[in-house]
Amino acid sequence: MDAAASATMLATAVAILAAVVISLPVLRRLLSGSAAGDKKKKQSPPLPPGSFGAPVVGHTLGFLRALRANTAENWIRRWTAAYGPVSRLSLFGCPTVFVVGPAANKFLFTSAALMPKNQESFARMVGRRSIREVTGDEHRRVRAVMVHFLRLDAVKQYVASMDGEVRRHLDAEWRGRAAVALMPSMKTLTFDIMCTALFRLGRDDAGAARLRRELSADFQQLVRGIWAVPVNLPFTTFGRCLAASRHGRRLVAGVIRERRAKLERGESSPADDVITHMLAEGLPDEEVIDNVMVLMVAAHDTSAALLTFLIRHLDADKNAYAKVLHEQEEIARSKAAGEALTWEDLGRMRYTWAVAQETLRLVPPVFSTVRKTMDDVEFGGYLIPKGWQVMQATNVTQWDPAIFPDPGRFDPARFESPAAAAIPPYSFVPFGGGVRVCPGNEFARVETLVAVHYIVTRFRWKLAAGCDGSFSRSPMPYPSQGLLIDIQPMK
Repeated sequence: MDAAASATMLATAVAILAAVVISLPVLRRLLSGSAAGDKKKKQSPPLPPGSFGAPVVGHTLGFLRALRANTAENWIRRWTAAYGPVSRLSLFGCPTVFVVGPAANKFLFTSAALMPKNQESFARMVGRRSIREVTGDEHRRVRAVMVHFLRLDAVKQYVASMDGEVRRHLDAEWRGRAAVALMPSMKTLTFDIMCTALFRLGRDDAGAARLRRELSADFQQLVRGIWAVPVNLPFTTFGRCLAASRHGRRLVAGVIRERRAKLERGESSPADDVITHMLAEGLPDEEVIDNVMVLMVAAHDTSAALLTFLIRHLDADKNAYAKVLHEQEEIARSKAAGEALTWEDLGRMRYTWAVAQETLRLVPPVFSTVRKTMDDVEFGGYLIPKGWQVMQATNVTQWDPAIFPDPGRFDPARFESPAAAAIPPYSFVPFGGGVRVCPGNEFARVETLVAVHYIVTRFRWKLAAGCDGSFSRSPMPYPSQGLLIDIQPMK
């Protein structure tokens, strides 16, 4: 090799060595960054197992079919068996994490990382500024207004008006009839109780009575579309429900105008009713309408379902029926003819309320609660990304044999002392839990007890021929034929 070639090779080697030396810090940073990234990936929890299903529709259609066939609990159990207690799927066009168990219920109802979420169909029908949608100070403000009329001392004042509504309804709709479709009857009754107790809507003249009838019809249609596919065409469920919602909102807006005028003239007080109180608190009209819409759904439809299925279970369990009848007849014998029930009377209805709680366990009116993550959050060792839905199904816990042995059996003793004290927290959640527990749970308890008292002491009943007592969900439970019962007056 000549000197020139040797010099060239030496220069090349030096250049390569220099390049390597200069590159070492850069390589070190890249390698350390890659290692840190790998370490971070290893530390970051994985997404829950599962499947998003078909594009766009995901698992929505299969889930809705199961709801309508009343097999949604089995659908969810199969899903949970396949993927575990924390799993992912796609429902209503959104990535969703399904969670199971008391710890999951607590997470859903109490986590500050989650916010309420209505399905798009329901949000479009009732509005987006209701207590179910707002958070933080705004949620606390609206909740305070509602709690003012739903707190214990307020509910005590409603007993007499509820008593009058139940008697009036049974005299008008049951007396002299051989059969009654129970669910529609209970929907009308609970809607009237709500209108009288919370909104002070009268029925003294033809206009007031018509307003009640039209509102009742609108809301009975509206609730059928809570989980409907939000396609607004005249022949779709959602289209019909949205039309009912628009009409109902116009009626509520008319009531608001009338209440505002009375308030400005000094003819009313914020303590008179929920709407006047909201106006006095300065809530804008649209927000008042949205909250009235939600309250009108929540304050009557769930109670109607509870009463309907309670009567159904008493028909099937003669032992429980005999105990309820005995408890209520003892109270009736202590009253003068025509005397209304009192708060103290309701305190004596312990077994009747145990029957109601067992009914709520078996057939919870609210099938599921859905929340939305406000940021990335971890639960059960899995990452739930920001913006995803988080969902539980009430029945999955309330039918868990590890918590409620022989869960399909109707057994009110589960909710009597001392057994009731042994039920783990967040296992029985028909009214939700945590800071967002349903503010109307005491209202529902009182109207249920008052209604049961007069039904069982005034009538005998049995399922009508051809009525099998089956039901479907949409998502509220609705029995076949409205649960048609044959009735006879008590002698």
